[in-house]
Amino acid sequence: MEQVQSFITENKQRFLDELFDLLRIPSVSADPAYKNDVILTAEKVAEHLRNAGADKVELCQTAGYPIVYGEKIIDPSKPTVLVYGHYDVQPADPIDLWTSPPFEPVIRKTEIHPDGAIFARGSCDDKGQMFMHVKAFEAMWKTGSLPCNVKFMIEGEEEVGSNNLGPFCIANKERLKADVVLISDTSIIANDCPSIDSGLRGLSYVEVEVTGPNRDLHSGVYGGGVTNPINALAKMIASMHDENHHITIPGFYDAVEELNAAQRAELNKAPFDEAVYTKDLNIDAVHGEKGYTTLERTGIRPTLDCNGIWGGYIGEGAKTVLPSKAFAKISMRLVPNQSSDKITELFKNHFESIAPAGVKVEVRPHHGGEPVVTPTDSKAYIAASKAMETTFGKTPIPTRGGGSIPIVALFERELGLKSVLMGFGLDSDALHSPNEHYGLFNYYKGIETIPYFHKYFAE
Repeated sequence: MEQVQSFITENKQRFLDELFDLLRIPSVSADPAYKNDVILTAEKVAEHLRNAGADKVELCQTAGYPIVYGEKIIDPSKPTVLVYGHYDVQPADPIDLWTSPPFEPVIRKTEIHPDGAIFARGSCDDKGQMFMHVKAFEAMWKTGSLPCNVKFMIEGEEEVGSNNLGPFCIANKERLKADVVLISDTSIIANDCPSIDSGLRGLSYVEVEVTGPNRDLHSGVYGGGVTNPINALAKMIASMHDENHHITIPGFYDAVEELNAAQRAELNKAPFDEAVYTKDLNIDAVHGEKGYTTLERTGIRPTLDCNGIWGGYIGEGAKTVLPSKAFAKISMRLVPNQSSDKITELFKNHFESIAPAGVKVEVRPHHGGEPVVTPTDSKAYIAASKAMETTFGKTPIPTRGGGSIPIVALFERELGLKSVLMGFGLDSDALHSPNEHYGLFNYYKGIETIPYFHKYFAE
């Protein structure tokens, strides 16, 4: 491994420059206006895979954006690692909250990242983390140190639900045969406290539309005589939680996995400083379901949150309007045994049932994904733990991630493969927010660690 690490050290600046080139392309999959940029990013990822030494590199067309595939089979008798990542990114809005342009990467020092962090959309989620695998593979291959077979599957629709990944996996089961899926799209607890996610929450994401009168009305002439869709929607959303912050949808908790006291105690062994947490977010106090700690609320308990709400007049100045329509986007994070389809159905039925007189309600499902728990006693997990211990100098702590990566359950269902969630970001890296960033320490630490995973997994 000495040759591999020397190669990484010698090429650190190039690895950073190449990542910057990727980050400059606005590969926003949610907005059709960026279609050409998304496709260009796929082409660039394929080019990097070829240059790194991968064979059979291909842009596999789907009904949406292409999936980049590449492989290096050194010996069919050796283990095979399937690396998954995504090259699409979240929209950068609201642009005016960025301290530098979202697609012009810059390095700035922060309190958490004193060595500097890369500020750009996609720096951590997931271009930076995906690219670590490409560079680690390059280091192994070009030094003659690749210990196992490697396959890459890098998609461009993760941020919009990965709708075309399932059909691709079903149609390419032979090509995607492997022993494990390796993913870096998660976080560690801190730079001095490594961790590996052993579970992820699922997701049900919907958009709701509340319609009142057949047109916008003068709020003086009609106010007080007609149901206001914004007022109605606000009350409906507020009613989705009770005074203990439990979700009020009938049947919502029926299938929820309840951890026993020992399991909850083990989860809460992970370091958590409430003062640091609240200071980082500039809030006065934590908030959530009564009877659970913050680590439990964000890892093993389901949630319901309004992600966006709009309607009426939101321009400059005043316009006294009683709107015809109001809208909201709502996400529900799910835990083991909950089904995204079932929860979406329960939400729809309940939301329609609580609509007040004078409005009509439409619920439109967007996308969903299933919760997953990965084993911590598998050869792959042990290899990941040993790899992180080698480079961090500490054994990583198993944690439950609050986010959702729906394809983890998909890989298990369609390919029969378990995944290892070996991420290197931090929760404070502003994923999905303005000023997303990724520490230089984390980027390079990932490139250094990944070859050790392949080494220990092959052994």
